[in-house]
Amino acid sequence: MIHFDCDYMEGAHPEVMQRLMETNLEQTSGYGNDAHTDRARRLILEACGLTPEQGRVHFLVGGTQTNATVIDGLLRRHEGVLAAETAHINVHESGAIEASGHKVLTLPSHNGKLLAAEVEAYIRAFYRDDTYEHMVAPGAVYISHPTELGTLYTLSELQDLSRVCREAGIPLYVDGARLGYGLVAEGAGVTLKDLARCADVFYVGGTKVGALFGEAVVVTRPELLPHFFPLIKQHGALLAKGRLLGVQFETLFSDGLYERLARHAVEQAQRIKQAFREKGYEVVIDSPTNQQFFRLPNEVVDRLLREVTFEYWGPRGERESVVRFVTSWATREADVTRLISLL
Repeated sequence: MIHFDCDYMEGAHPEVMQRLMETNLEQTSGYGNDAHTDRARRLILEACGLTPEQGRVHFLVGGTQTNATVIDGLLRRHEGVLAAETAHINVHESGAIEASGHKVLTLPSHNGKLLAAEVEAYIRAFYRDDTYEHMVAPGAVYISHPTELGTLYTLSELQDLSRVCREAGIPLYVDGARLGYGLVAEGAGVTLKDLARCADVFYVGGTKVGALFGEAVVVTRPELLPHFFPLIKQHGALLAKGRLLGVQFETLFSDGLYERLARHAVEQAQRIKQAFREKGYEVVIDSPTNQQFFRLPNEVVDRLLREVTFEYWGPRGERESVVRFVTSWATREADVTRLISLL
Protein backbone atom coordinates (compact mmCIF):
# COMPACT_ATOMS: atom_id res chain seq x y z
CA MET A 1 0.00 0.00 0.00
CA ILE A 2 1.01 3.59 -0.58
CA HIS A 3 -0.31 6.32 1.69
CA PHE A 4 -1.64 9.83 1.11
CA ASP A 5 -3.91 10.14 4.15
CA CYS A 6 -2.26 13.07 5.93
CA ASP A 7 1.04 14.86 6.47
CA TYR A 8 1.97 13.37 9.83
CA MET A 9 2.24 9.67 9.04
CA GLU A 10 6.04 9.57 9.40
CA GLY A 11 8.25 10.45 12.34
CA ALA A 12 10.74 13.28 11.83
CA HIS A 13 13.20 14.28 9.13
CA PRO A 14 16.57 12.49 9.51
CA GLU A 15 18.39 15.76 10.24
CA VAL A 16 16.02 16.41 13.14
CA MET A 17 16.47 12.87 14.43
CA GLN A 18 20.24 13.17 14.09
CA ARG A 19 20.34 16.35 16.18
CA LEU A 20 18.10 14.77 18.82
CA MET A 21 20.52 11.84 19.01
CA GLU A 22 23.59 14.09 19.10
CA THR A 23 22.17 16.10 22.00
CA ASN A 24 20.48 13.19 23.75
CA LEU A 25 22.87 12.95 26.69
CA GLU A 26 23.28 16.68 27.23
CA GLN A 27 22.10 17.82 30.62
CA THR A 28 20.02 20.97 30.39
CA SER A 29 17.48 22.87 32.42
CA GLY A 30 13.86 22.00 31.79
CA TYR A 31 10.81 23.77 30.41
CA GLY A 32 12.67 25.43 27.53
CA ASN A 33 15.30 27.14 29.66
CA ASP A 34 18.22 25.82 27.63
CA ALA A 35 20.61 27.03 24.94
CA HIS A 36 18.99 25.06 22.10
CA THR A 37 15.56 26.53 22.79
CA ASP A 38 17.01 30.02 23.15
CA ARG A 39 18.70 29.69 19.76
CA ALA A 40 15.50 28.32 18.18
CA ARG A 41 13.62 31.36 19.48
CA ARG A 42 16.23 33.70 18.00
CA LEU A 43 16.18 31.95 14.62
CA ILE A 44 12.39 32.12 14.40
CA LEU A 45 12.24 35.76 15.45
CA GLU A 46 14.91 36.62 12.86
CA ALA A 47 12.93 34.83 10.14
CA CYS A 48 9.88 36.86 11.18
CA GLY A 49 11.81 40.14 11.15
CA LEU A 50 11.30 40.62 14.88
CA THR A 51 13.62 41.46 17.75
CA PRO A 52 13.25 39.84 21.19
CA GLU A 53 11.69 43.12 22.33
CA GLN A 54 9.08 42.97 19.56
CA GLY A 55 8.00 39.36 19.86
CA ARG A 56 7.97 36.23 22.00
CA VAL A 57 8.23 32.58 20.93
CA HIS A 58 6.72 29.74 22.95
CA PHE A 59 6.94 26.03 22.12
CA LEU A 60 3.93 23.75 22.62
CA VAL A 61 3.44 20.06 21.93
CA GLY A 62 0.67 19.96 19.29
CA GLY A 63 -1.84 21.88 17.22
CA THR A 64 -5.04 21.34 19.20
CA GLN A 65 -3.26 22.12 22.47
CA THR A 66 -1.83 25.26 20.88
CA ASN A 67 -5.17 26.49 19.58
CA ALA A 68 -6.95 25.81 22.86
CA THR A 69 -4.23 27.47 24.93
CA VAL A 70 -3.78 30.57 22.77
CA ILE A 71 -7.50 31.20 22.33
CA ASP A 72 -8.17 30.70 26.04
CA GLY A 73 -5.43 33.21 26.79
CA LEU A 74 -6.71 35.80 24.33
CA LEU A 75 -10.35 35.70 25.41
CA ARG A 76 -12.14 36.94 28.48
CA ARG A 77 -14.77 34.76 30.12
CA HIS A 78 -17.71 36.19 28.17
CA GLU A 79 -16.01 36.10 24.77
CA GLY A 80 -15.90 33.69 21.85
CA VAL A 81 -13.74 33.38 18.75
CA LEU A 82 -14.85 34.09 15.20
CA ALA A 83 -13.91 31.41 12.67
CA ALA A 84 -15.01 29.92 9.36
CA GLU A 85 -17.50 27.06 9.46
CA THR A 86 -14.74 24.79 8.12
CA ALA A 87 -12.20 25.91 10.75
CA HIS A 88 -10.25 23.17 12.48
CA ILE A 89 -11.28 24.51 15.90
CA ASN A 90 -14.92 24.14 14.84
CA VAL A 91 -14.92 20.67 13.30
CA HIS A 92 -11.86 18.62 14.30
CA GLU A 93 -10.79 19.48 17.84
CA SER A 94 -13.39 17.61 19.87
CA GLY A 95 -14.79 20.80 21.35
CA ALA A 96 -11.45 21.85 22.86
CA ILE A 97 -12.37 25.54 22.68
CA GLU A 98 -15.76 24.92 24.27
CA ALA A 99 -14.11 22.77 26.96
CA SER A 100 -12.18 25.85 28.09
CA GLY A 101 -15.41 27.81 28.49
CA HIS A 102 -15.50 29.65 25.16
CA LYS A 103 -17.63 29.44 22.04
CA VAL A 104 -16.65 29.21 18.37
CA LEU A 105 -18.70 31.83 16.52
CA THR A 106 -18.90 30.65 12.93
CA LEU A 107 -19.07 32.64 9.71
CA PRO A 108 -19.44 31.35 6.13
CA SER A 109 -16.43 29.61 4.65
CA HIS A 110 -15.22 30.81 1.26
CA ASN A 111 -13.04 27.90 0.19
CA GLY A 112 -11.89 27.73 3.78
CA LYS A 113 -11.33 31.46 4.19
CA LEU A 114 -13.00 34.27 6.12
CA LEU A 115 -13.88 37.51 4.37
CA ALA A 116 -12.86 40.68 6.17
CA ALA A 117 -16.12 42.38 5.17
CA GLU A 118 -18.17 39.62 6.83
CA VAL A 119 -16.07 39.76 10.00
CA GLU A 120 -16.55 43.52 10.12
CA ALA A 121 -20.31 43.20 9.52
CA TYR A 122 -20.65 40.61 12.28
CA ILE A 123 -18.86 42.79 14.85
CA ARG A 124 -20.86 45.89 13.91
CA ALA A 125 -24.17 44.01 14.02
CA PHE A 126 -23.29 42.54 17.41
CA TYR A 127 -22.72 45.91 19.05
CA ARG A 128 -25.77 47.48 17.38
CA ASP A 129 -27.95 44.98 19.24
CA ASP A 130 -29.22 46.56 22.45
CA THR A 131 -29.04 43.16 24.15
CA TYR A 132 -25.42 42.40 23.22
CA GLU A 133 -24.46 42.10 26.89
CA HIS A 134 -26.60 38.95 26.98
CA MET A 135 -24.64 37.30 24.15
CA VAL A 136 -21.18 35.82 23.58
CA ALA A 137 -18.97 38.67 22.39
CA PRO A 138 -16.55 38.31 19.47
CA GLY A 139 -13.22 38.51 21.29
CA ALA A 140 -10.78 37.23 18.65
CA VAL A 141 -10.61 36.09 15.04
CA TYR A 142 -9.14 32.70 14.08
CA ILE A 143 -7.94 31.78 10.59
CA SER A 144 -5.72 29.03 9.20
CA HIS A 145 -2.98 29.58 6.64
CA PRO A 146 -3.06 27.38 4.65
CA THR A 147 -6.71 26.69 5.32
CA GLU A 148 -8.21 23.30 6.07
CA LEU A 149 -9.03 23.10 2.34
CA GLY A 150 -5.50 23.83 1.19
CA THR A 151 -6.22 27.38 0.07
CA LEU A 152 -4.16 30.45 0.87
CA TYR A 153 -4.93 33.99 1.95
CA THR A 154 -3.53 36.68 -0.29
CA LEU A 155 -1.52 39.42 1.35
CA SER A 156 -4.32 41.92 0.74
CA GLU A 157 -6.89 39.58 2.32
CA LEU A 158 -4.66 39.15 5.35
CA GLN A 159 -4.09 42.90 5.60
CA ASP A 160 -7.84 43.54 5.40
CA LEU A 161 -8.52 41.08 8.22
CA SER A 162 -5.76 42.65 10.27
CA ARG A 163 -7.22 46.13 9.74
CA VAL A 164 -10.73 45.00 10.74
CA CYS A 165 -9.43 43.32 13.89
CA ARG A 166 -7.33 46.29 14.95
CA GLU A 167 -10.15 48.75 14.35
CA ALA A 168 -12.41 46.54 16.48
CA GLY A 169 -9.76 46.10 19.16
CA ILE A 170 -9.67 42.29 18.96
CA PRO A 171 -6.66 40.06 18.14
CA LEU A 172 -6.10 38.14 14.92
CA TYR A 173 -4.77 34.62 15.50
CA VAL A 174 -3.39 32.49 12.65
CA ASP A 175 -3.19 28.69 12.88
CA GLY A 176 -0.03 27.69 11.00
CA ALA A 177 -0.19 23.91 11.34
CA ARG A 178 0.76 23.63 7.65
CA LEU A 179 2.43 27.02 7.41
CA GLY A 180 5.55 25.73 5.67
CA TYR A 181 3.52 24.46 2.73
CA GLY A 182 1.82 27.83 2.40
CA LEU A 183 5.07 29.77 2.45
CA VAL A 184 6.58 27.89 -0.52
CA ALA A 185 3.48 27.30 -2.66
CA GLU A 186 3.52 28.70 -6.19
CA GLY A 187 2.13 32.22 -6.17
CA ALA A 188 2.28 32.47 -2.38
CA GLY A 189 2.24 36.13 -1.49
CA VAL A 190 2.52 35.91 2.29
CA THR A 191 5.86 35.60 4.07
CA LEU A 192 6.71 35.05 7.72
CA LYS A 193 7.46 38.76 7.97
CA ASP A 194 4.02 39.57 6.53
CA LEU A 195 2.40 37.31 9.12
CA ALA A 196 4.34 39.01 11.88
CA ARG A 197 3.08 42.40 10.69
CA CYS A 198 -0.56 41.35 10.26
CA ALA A 199 -1.22 38.79 12.99
CA ASP A 200 -1.16 39.39 16.72
CA VAL A 201 -0.39 35.72 17.38
CA PHE A 202 0.41 32.89 14.97
CA TYR A 203 2.17 29.58 15.11
CA VAL A 204 4.74 27.84 12.96
CA GLY A 205 3.71 24.22 12.60
CA GLY A 206 6.30 21.52 13.19
CA THR A 207 4.21 18.36 13.62
CA LYS A 208 3.19 18.37 9.95
CA VAL A 209 6.41 19.83 8.56
CA GLY A 210 9.31 17.61 9.58
CA ALA A 211 9.28 17.56 13.39
CA LEU A 212 8.36 14.61 15.57
CA PHE A 213 5.93 16.96 17.29
CA GLY A 214 5.66 20.56 18.32
CA GLU A 215 4.49 24.01 17.31
CA ALA A 216 6.19 27.39 17.75
CA VAL A 217 3.84 30.18 18.85
CA VAL A 218 4.94 33.66 17.79
CA VAL A 219 3.37 36.49 19.79
CA THR A 220 3.85 39.87 18.12
CA ARG A 221 1.91 41.70 20.84
CA PRO A 222 3.22 40.15 24.06
CA GLU A 223 0.87 42.25 26.18
CA LEU A 224 -2.02 40.11 24.90
CA LEU A 225 -0.66 36.99 26.62
CA PRO A 226 1.09 38.35 29.73
CA HIS A 227 1.18 35.10 31.74
CA PHE A 228 1.29 32.56 28.96
CA PHE A 229 3.71 30.07 30.57
CA PRO A 230 1.39 28.96 33.40
CA LEU A 231 -1.50 28.82 30.93
CA ILE A 232 0.50 26.45 28.71
CA LYS A 233 1.04 24.24 31.74
CA GLN A 234 -2.62 24.35 32.75
CA HIS A 235 -3.54 23.12 29.28
CA GLY A 236 -1.13 20.19 29.43
CA ALA A 237 0.91 21.58 26.54
CA LEU A 238 4.22 22.13 28.34
CA LEU A 239 7.13 19.69 28.16
CA ALA A 240 9.43 19.29 31.16
CA LYS A 241 12.08 18.21 28.64
CA GLY A 242 11.46 21.39 26.69
CA ARG A 243 14.76 21.19 24.86
CA LEU A 244 13.28 18.36 22.75
CA LEU A 245 11.18 21.05 21.07
CA GLY A 246 14.03 23.55 20.99
CA VAL A 247 16.41 21.16 19.25
CA GLN A 248 13.82 20.32 16.60
CA PHE A 249 13.02 23.92 15.71
CA GLU A 250 16.68 24.90 15.94
CA THR A 251 17.32 22.29 13.24
CA LEU A 252 14.29 23.14 11.09
CA PHE A 253 15.25 26.82 11.02
CA SER A 254 18.89 26.18 10.12
CA ASP A 255 20.13 26.08 6.51
CA GLY A 256 16.64 26.54 5.07
CA LEU A 257 15.51 23.05 6.07
CA TYR A 258 11.92 24.05 6.91
CA GLU A 259 11.33 25.53 3.45
CA ARG A 260 13.10 22.67 1.66
CA LEU A 261 10.93 20.06 3.33
CA ALA A 262 7.75 21.98 2.56
CA ARG A 263 8.74 22.57 -1.06
CA HIS A 264 9.20 18.85 -1.67
CA ALA A 265 5.68 18.11 -0.44
CA VAL A 266 4.13 20.85 -2.57
CA GLU A 267 5.95 19.68 -5.69
CA GLN A 268 4.67 16.13 -5.24
CA ALA A 269 1.13 17.37 -4.60
CA GLN A 270 1.17 19.36 -7.82
CA ARG A 271 2.31 16.26 -9.73
CA ILE A 272 -0.73 14.45 -8.36
CA LYS A 273 -3.10 17.28 -9.28
CA GLN A 274 -1.75 17.48 -12.81
CA ALA A 275 -2.14 13.72 -13.30
CA PHE A 276 -5.76 13.69 -12.10
CA ARG A 277 -6.54 16.61 -14.40
CA GLU A 278 -4.98 14.88 -17.38
CA LYS A 279 -7.21 11.87 -16.68
CA GLY A 280 -10.26 14.13 -16.80
CA TYR A 281 -11.13 14.06 -13.10
CA GLU A 282 -12.52 17.20 -11.46
CA VAL A 283 -10.29 19.17 -9.12
CA VAL A 284 -12.77 20.30 -6.46
CA ILE A 285 -10.51 22.95 -4.90
CA ASP A 286 -7.55 24.35 -6.81
CA SER A 287 -5.07 24.14 -3.96
CA PRO A 288 -1.45 25.26 -4.50
CA THR A 289 -0.38 23.46 -1.31
CA ASN A 290 0.09 19.85 -0.22
CA GLN A 291 -3.63 19.00 0.06
CA GLN A 292 -5.53 18.05 -3.11
CA PHE A 293 -9.27 17.38 -3.45
CA PHE A 294 -10.86 15.45 -6.32
CA ARG A 295 -14.32 14.34 -7.37
CA LEU A 296 -14.14 10.73 -8.49
CA PRO A 297 -16.58 8.04 -9.62
CA ASN A 298 -17.19 5.59 -6.80
CA GLU A 299 -15.80 2.71 -8.84
CA VAL A 300 -12.52 4.62 -9.20
CA VAL A 301 -12.44 5.26 -5.46
CA ASP A 302 -12.99 1.56 -4.76
CA ARG A 303 -10.31 0.53 -7.27
CA LEU A 304 -7.72 2.91 -5.87
CA LEU A 305 -8.43 1.83 -2.29
CA ARG A 306 -7.09 -1.63 -3.10
CA GLU A 307 -3.58 -0.18 -3.30
CA VAL A 308 -3.74 3.39 -1.97
CA THR A 309 -4.95 5.03 1.23
CA PHE A 310 -6.43 8.53 1.18
CA GLU A 311 -9.21 10.41 2.94
CA TYR A 312 -12.89 10.18 2.02
CA TRP A 313 -14.66 13.55 2.27
CA GLY A 314 -18.20 12.54 1.42
CA PRO A 315 -20.59 11.62 -1.38
CA ARG A 316 -21.53 13.84 -4.32
CA GLY A 317 -24.75 12.29 -5.48
CA GLU A 318 -25.11 8.53 -5.72
CA ARG A 319 -22.23 7.78 -8.08
CA GLU A 320 -19.38 10.10 -7.11
CA SER A 321 -17.40 11.10 -4.02
CA VAL A 322 -14.94 13.79 -2.98
CA VAL A 323 -11.61 12.53 -1.71
CA ARG A 324 -8.44 14.15 -0.36
CA PHE A 325 -4.83 13.27 -1.13
CA VAL A 326 -2.11 14.77 1.09
CA THR A 327 1.64 14.79 0.57
CA SER A 328 4.30 15.50 3.17
CA TRP A 329 7.97 16.32 3.52
CA ALA A 330 8.58 12.54 3.43
CA THR A 331 6.46 11.60 0.41
CA ARG A 332 8.48 9.42 -1.93
CA GLU A 333 8.56 10.37 -5.59
CA ALA A 334 8.24 6.69 -6.45
CA ASP A 335 4.96 6.49 -4.53
CA VAL A 336 3.56 9.44 -6.47
CA THR A 337 4.64 7.80 -9.72
CA ARG A 338 2.93 4.59 -8.61
CA LEU A 339 -0.29 6.46 -7.77
CA ILE A 340 -0.28 8.14 -11.18
CA SER A 341 0.13 4.77 -12.89
CA LEU A 342 -3.01 3.51 -11.12
CA LEU A 343 -5.30 6.29 -12.38
